[in-house]
Amino acid sequence: MNFIEEFRSSQSGRTLLEYINKRSTKPARFMEFCGGHTVAIFRYGIRQLLPPHIEMLSGPGCPVCVTSTADLDKVIALSRLPGVIICSFGDLLRVPSSRQSLLEVRAEGADVRIVYSTMDALEIARQNPLKKIIFVGIGFETTAPTIAASVIQARNQGLANYYVMSLHKITPPVMRAILDAGETRLSGIICPGHVSSITGSNAWEFIPEEYHLACAVSGFESLDILYCVKSLVDQVEDATPRLDVSYSRAVKPEGNTAALKIMDEVFDICPANWRGIGILPQSGLCLRPEFAAFDAEKNFEIKLSEPSRETPGCLCGEIIKGTRTPLECKLFSKVCTPENPVGPCMVSSEGTCAAYYHYGGKLG
Repeated sequence: MNFIEEFRSSQSGRTLLEYINKRSTKPARFMEFCGGHTVAIFRYGIRQLLPPHIEMLSGPGCPVCVTSTADLDKVIALSRLPGVIICSFGDLLRVPSSRQSLLEVRAEGADVRIVYSTMDALEIARQNPLKKIIFVGIGFETTAPTIAASVIQARNQGLANYYVMSLHKITPPVMRAILDAGETRLSGIICPGHVSSITGSNAWEFIPEEYHLACAVSGFESLDILYCVKSLVDQVEDATPRLDVSYSRAVKPEGNTAALKIMDEVFDICPANWRGIGILPQSGLCLRPEFAAFDAEKNFEIKLSEPSRETPGCLCGEIIKGTRTPLECKLFSKVCTPENPVGPCMVSSEGTCAAYYHYGGKLG
């Protein structure tokens, strides 16, 4: 077997499921933090294969989904400024703000471009020296190092027309906020794999130490997730919460020190506005003062004609926190579909509503 096939073995999967079903006797509610895990869990049908007393909830690990409407309104306002080119990853273009999406303002004439990396945005800046290129930086610790690297490269190459609108967020503070709120009683957490490859697994030690909850870092193959669920079940059954790493081939305790170093060079920690949660202190990344020349918020006047507002009936804010499911939303699969998304959880490829819709959750 090659390396990937080892984590897709049907026989190993059956063995793990048999173990979980025999071992698990206590009701348990596990939250997968990462949107990538949500999609994988649905794709592999893992929810249906677990004992009925194990409930799986989706958390706030979709970068597009947790971007607040107020922040999207700022991006829309920037796109209307003369001489500005907005660069963004594709998912963000279809997310509705208070009144429009980036896709809609592009149809009206705004210069909004989809890029696949920050290198694409830098190339647009080089090719358009008389334009002001604003890269919309969203995501967690996984994508932040690449945005930091682009700022350093722009400085080194003298690209004075390149700017970043940093909407980056840090993951441990929002997990703390959800646990502190107590709206959802949890037995354990499936910690994010890609994020942890940057931050290191040590970033999650506070979950068992302070909240006495089981936790394990998971990869994205079916066996990765089942190994993680097995670990959580063992911890719950033995009442011994701890941090396990079921993704050791990619995650080290200390993380990626080179990526962390470049993030620290470019970014300061600051408050961030999370959809459904509000402003959390020490949960965002903003450019350090020495990189202020590349900070879109500091170099452009952002005027909002009206206060931001949420779409009536959309439950994305509650779904992100795990307090509601898409099936409880009256708009889900009726008014809100992938072709006509009302909220970001239906837009993003990692959104909980999109996962429910595409993998049978719409059927109940």
